[in-house]
Amino acid sequence: MESNENPLDELVVFFKALADENRLKIVGLLAQRALSTEQLAVILDLKPATVSHHLSKLAEAGLAHAHTESHYKVYELQADALHAMAKRLLAEETLPKAVSEVDVDAYDRKVVADFSKRDGRLKEIPAQRKKREAVLRRILEEFRPAKRYSEKQVNDIIGRFHEDTATLRRELVGYGWLKRESSIYWREE
Repeated sequence: MESNENPLDELVVFFKALADENRLKIVGLLAQRALSTEQLAVILDLKPATVSHHLSKLAEAGLAHAHTESHYKVYELQADALHAMAKRLLAEETLPKAVSEVDVDAYDRKVVADFSKRDGRLKEIPAQRKKREAVLRRILEEFRPAKRYSEKQVNDIIGRFHEDTATLRRELVGYGWLKRESSIYWREE
């Protein structure tokens, strides 16, 4: 598999190659020793054409490699490639790239729009936790990171969204999104 492919494409090929019970069995068998298509077919009680199909998927993903011995094509597991690929594709920095073109804020925008009047004020504070979190994230945008706010300033900002400033302020602090000490509030960077 080409390492310069889109991480999402690589993940799809990798997981498709391993997302079949027979292919997983083949990987397990090849991890023990090199085997021919015919040997794998007998061991797994499958037709050679079916085994060839599975082996081609594994080879496409860079997990198996064939060489010829006499009249037989013998397959070996590319264990080093399997480990390197899994490490690279499942790395913390790779998985978020797989959704780089996805609008992760779409849900929050929809919830805020559903719960807001035309003037931007909330019709009500959502009862469901996930929806309430979306509204709180929107309110949090009004606070600049590291800037200190008095309780009155916090209430003035929150009051632009809803009259129940105490509940919303308490929720923001409860989630740890606003910090509070001696009636001074701030949003950490």
